Amino acid sequence: MSNQVFNFGAGPAMLPIPVMKQIQEEFLDYHGMGVSVIEISHRSKEFEAVIDRCDELVREVASLPDNYKILYTHGGARMQFSAVPMNLLPLKPAGRAVYSETGNFSKQANVEAARYGDVIIASSGEKTNYDRLPPLTRDMVPDNASYAYITSNNTIYGTQYKEYPDLGDIPLVVDATSDIFSRPVDFSKLGLMFASLQKNLGPAGTALVIVREDLIGHAMKHTPSLLDYKVYESSHSLSNTNNTFAIYAMCLVMEWIKNEGGVEAMAEVNAEKADLLYGVIDNSAFYQGAAFVGDRSHMNVTFTLPNDELTKKFLDEALEIGLYALKGHRLVGGVRASIYNAMPLEGCQALASFMQEFERRAG
Repeated sequence: MSNQVFNFGAGPAMLPIPVMKQIQEEFLDYHGMGVSVIEISHRSKEFEAVIDRCDELVREVASLPDNYKILYTHGGARMQFSAVPMNLLPLKPAGRAVYSETGNFSKQANVEAARYGDVIIASSGEKTNYDRLPPLTRDMVPDNASYAYITSNNTIYGTQYKEYPDLGDIPLVVDATSDIFSRPVDFSKLGLMFASLQKNLGPAGTALVIVREDLIGHAMKHTPSLLDYKVYESSHSLSNTNNTFAIYAMCLVMEWIKNEGGVEAMAEVNAEKADLLYGVIDNSAFYQGAAFVGDRSHMNVTFTLPNDELTKKFLDEALEIGLYALKGHRLVGGVRASIYNAMPLEGCQALASFMQEFERRAG
């Protein structure tokens, strides 16, 4: 195998090389302290500086309005499937929420929310195996709904919202785990956005929650304290020992995004990477794109080959030349190239070249 490996894994995913190198350099001796960053107290002035800087970078990179709070929560995105309804369903007496089912993770989210209130599935892509995004419009959301929920990018099926639904006065909740900070977003149109760190932000196990401040403080009485947004907001996400290493790593990733030119630059490079791969697919009778063209993701490019034998051969040969973790999700099979922010353009160029060469030999 070549020394150059491009990691196309869907998550935990690759981190930017400069971030990994800085973590390596600082791991045993953080800023001359003689101890590792994973050893210092979450209440120390040194870690307080880390979390403060991370806040600053999120606000700057996201152009975040002042009335939005930044929370670093336990449990990754899956924990937010419970935290969101527990905190937001009480916003209105009906205890009702609207979900658009666009894939496996939004389906899991609405099943979890149904434990705590009345969940309406306004639209679903299940009939077409989630190969496209079903519509979600204001007239599909009752006035007494506390919130509406979407998954911004669907990693398994390779679909992505290019624009979020405009739901007027109904708070829109967005699970943006796999495309957060990959493009500009007008946060003023959202009620809440959350993302597990392990795809575009850092290590697994922690989630970033960005929530409008008027949506905090309404949690159900039986909500565990570490699922209550008010607890996180009141304690700067440090009511107990948080995952300090994950927050530190995320801070470095946010610095990297800023230094690369921000979300505008991320969006430009991500479009170029995706266009390279979709270009090969669209000019081929050998590869078949899995997602409807109008809803294709810039984060997860999904496609199939003519049969399972060729798919296995493709994956084996790709791995031999350093194209790592291209196997599609077990629910759909095929091939999936996850090309999050940290994936360099060179990685997609290498994959596109391999796809073309493999088709010439096997097609």
